[in-house]
Amino acid sequence: MFRRTLLATALLPALPVLLPRPALAQAGGDRATLARIEAYLNGLTTLRARFLQVSQNGGAAQGTAMIWRPGRMRFEYDPPEPLLLVASDGQFLYYDKELRQPSIVPVSSTPLGFLLRPQIRFGGDLEVTGLERTGGLLRVGMHRREAPSEGSLTLVFAEDPMELRQWAVVDARGHQTRVTLTEIETGVRFDRLIFSFNDPRFFEQQVR
Repeated sequence: MFRRTLLATALLPALPVLLPRPALAQAGGDRATLARIEAYLNGLTTLRARFLQVSQNGGAAQGTAMIWRPGRMRFEYDPPEPLLLVASDGQFLYYDKELRQPSIVPVSSTPLGFLLRPQIRFGGDLEVTGLERTGGLLRVGMHRREAPSEGSLTLVFAEDPMELRQWAVVDARGHQTRVTLTEIETGVRFDRLIFSFNDPRFFEQQVR
C-alpha cells in the first residue's frame, strides 16, 4: 500500500524541477523557443504512449498514458500495480482497482494540470525558472509563482521534431520522480467513457 501511495504522488498534488537549478540557463532571452513549445502543446489534442516511472529510491513502474486535451488524462499502470489515475472535469481521480477505493483532488493541485489547460502559456501564475538545450533535447523548468516552496516541474522535449518525451518532478521534501514516454502516438481516437469517472458505467468497466 505504501508503494502505491508513492506511485500516485508522482502525478498528484504539488510538485517541481528534477535538474538542479544551476544547470538550467535563464529562459528570459529565449522567448522564441518557449513560443515553439507553447505552439506544440496547444496543437496537441490526443496522445498515447508507454511510460516508465522511476522514483528517487530506485522504485519503478510501467504503464500506458493517454492524454486528450484539454482537460483529460489517464495513467493505467501495468499489473501487478492496481493503480489508475484519471483526470476529467477539473478533477483528478486516484483509484485502487484492487481495493476499489477512489480519491479525488482538483486538477489545479497536480503538477500535470498545466498540460491540460485549454491554452498553455508560460508566465502568469507559472514562472519559468530556466531553459536548457542539449543533445537535441529542450528542458523547461517551472514552478507556481505564488508557491515556489511547493516544488517544481521540468518538461523535456525532443527539439526536431518537437515532441514531449519526459517530465520530472521534485516535491517540497526534495523527492525526485521521473516519467519517460516511449512508443508515442498522436491523433489517437479515444472512447470518452475511459475518462468519465463521474459516469457510473466507468467504475463498472474497471471492476470486471
